[in-house]
Amino acid sequence: MKACVTQTFLWLTNKAVLQRKLYFTMSQSKISAFFKSPSGQKRTRADHITTADVDKSKSLTNVSHYAKPPIKRSKTIEKDSDVKDLDTASKMLNSEQDRIEQNKIAAKLKLLKSKTNGLVVNIGPSWFTALEAEFSKEYFSKLSQFIATEREKSTIYPPPEHVFTWTTACDIRSVKVVIIGQDPYHGPKQAHGLCFSVLPGVKPPPSLENMFKELESDIEGFKHAGHGNLIGWAQQGVLLLNACLTVRAGQPNSHAGKGWEKFTDATIHWLNSNLKGLVFLVWGAYAQKKGACIDKKKHHILTAVHPSPLSAHRGFFGCKHFSHCNELLIADGQKPINWKHLPETV
Repeated sequence: MKACVTQTFLWLTNKAVLQRKLYFTMSQSKISAFFKSPSGQKRTRADHITTADVDKSKSLTNVSHYAKPPIKRSKTIEKDSDVKDLDTASKMLNSEQDRIEQNKIAAKLKLLKSKTNGLVVNIGPSWFTALEAEFSKEYFSKLSQFIATEREKSTIYPPPEHVFTWTTACDIRSVKVVIIGQDPYHGPKQAHGLCFSVLPGVKPPPSLENMFKELESDIEGFKHAGHGNLIGWAQQGVLLLNACLTVRAGQPNSHAGKGWEKFTDATIHWLNSNLKGLVFLVWGAYAQKKGACIDKKKHHILTAVHPSPLSAHRGFFGCKHFSHCNELLIADGQKPINWKHLPETV
């Protein structure tokens, strides 16, 4: 019985060995056939590859199985990196476009200064872009000639660099509140391009003093700033716009009817048409007439008498326009004006 088992085991072993030899022989035949050069053709270097070379290639290939696999970057990381690169490129492109646009505007302003006899200087870029068409109109050309002649023979307020201060305090699309005045102050060192405002070191005029009195009773915590410079309001989006932008020293309304009214009307028309939710504070009959074009469906209009000592007691005191203005801004989702923010200088 034991001998029978042993013979059977040897027979199976011999059979397995024969099968392996047969498989190896067939594999060699296939490899030789694959690399065999067709008759009549010159054998190439590839034709001399031997079975040993193939086995060596296999063994080298198998080494990669033990090599460290390549690090695969997370698709999320790659996507975030692409987004960041795109965002950086976009910012660089926008920055370059802004720089080019600023250079174009600067070149136009330089030319405009010459064409207007030095009248249009120090104007905010966004305001220039919005009102550019006005500067090429006939009325503005005549106005610039008139102002140039006036400056040659008289003292004119404000000085040229302050005529357009109201355009430099904030971007035109950042305006939230509009206060309409009539004529610049005609005393020394008073007018500087913002209605009702005076330069530091100058005593606040009576109308401005009455505005401060109303603020003290209307806005909690408001205290007289000790000066009359309202640039702090202007920087928050309060447009302090006079109907006329220049005046002869000591002669109120001396530049009325010379073209400024058309220009400031165009300014109000632009704001009325292109913005929404503005609060207009129109004090006095003149301001109310100038604001007659304002669309009441788009904007808010608060009217009262002028803060002048001649009329303030007839309705300006107690009007509470400053707090009401902020209520309207808040209701429209906008940041209210900090009326207490009155730095003397900026």
